[in-house]
Amino acid sequence: MYPALSVLQAVADRAESVLWVGGKGGMEADLIARNNIPYAEIPAAGVHGVGLRSLPGNIAKLMQGVTHSRRLLREFQPDVMLFTGGYVAVPMAVAGIRINSLLYVPDIEPGMALKALARFSDVIALTAEESKRYFNPSKRLVVTGYPTRSTMRKLEKGAVRKVFGLSTDMPVLLVIGGSKGARSINNAVLDHLPALLEKTQVIHVTGQLDWDEIQNKTRDLPSEHASRYRSFPFLHDEIDAAFSSADLCVSRAGASTLGELPMFGLPAVLVPYPYAWRYQKVNAEYLVSKQAAVLVRNEDLAAKLLPTVIGLLEDRKKLSEMAVRMQSLDQPQAARKIADLLIELAEKNTAVRK
Repeated sequence: MYPALSVLQAVADRAESVLWVGGKGGMEADLIARNNIPYAEIPAAGVHGVGLRSLPGNIAKLMQGVTHSRRLLREFQPDVMLFTGGYVAVPMAVAGIRINSLLYVPDIEPGMALKALARFSDVIALTAEESKRYFNPSKRLVVTGYPTRSTMRKLEKGAVRKVFGLSTDMPVLLVIGGSKGARSINNAVLDHLPALLEKTQVIHVTGQLDWDEIQNKTRDLPSEHASRYRSFPFLHDEIDAAFSSADLCVSRAGASTLGELPMFGLPAVLVPYPYAWRYQKVNAEYLVSKQAAVLVRNEDLAAKLLPTVIGLLEDRKKLSEMAVRMQSLDQPQAARKIADLLIELAEKNTAVRK
């Protein structure tokens, strides 16, 4: 959702009208409404990795989605379509095959839905050069970088640490696992929390699922340790302050890490989610190959989290080099580049209509 929102913000002053299409019952509806973007829903369901009992019903939903998409396209008459992945986009791509479209690929390796959408797309925008090998070279492939949210800003470290009541005399470790959280990361942090707090301050974004449990387990921290620990179920407007405060991050390796970590020049210990096919592993390996991150497997987390984090925090030279390499991957104009491509395609479609 967030890459698409970033692009829409970049294209807002040049687009006469916009329509966001999501799946029925999708989690994005409330977020899109808060951003005052017109929203419509279509039936859609995945078919990859679905059991035989569910497959016929899901195929039927996709066919219904194509019918609904055709109706929406007749009413809205777009000049260009933007796809950012997921099975929800497939019916719209089929229905709008004659309309110019752009596919943005957030992860290094595309999923099956993205590979299917690539066949319908006139331009494919990529986060990194390494993604080109997954696509037909006859397609127009453009490396734009990952479009980060326009509301995110890199802030002065000393000033934003005061937002969290943290000291400028000790390093800060940011632990973040997404909106729902990452239980194995949370558990490993809790197991090693006293030892971590001897060496670093911690901003812990726990996710909603583990929030109550973590509150209970950290309520009786010694005062010295408590002064160095800050936990939140989720961060909205303060997330850029958290990134800016940190010297090192521990997180999963979802697509957003490819844009947000470089934006803040923040070295990372990445723990790919083991049940997300290969996508997070490939993302993590990409950042490791650039010497900007370290990869720890989920099954090794309990044993390796503490020595890995402490080792990096104590090796200031290596940590600084990783920060520089991470910062070098930042592409701050990614949203604008994708917006420019959309306008180009829209203008071509308008010319054909005339």
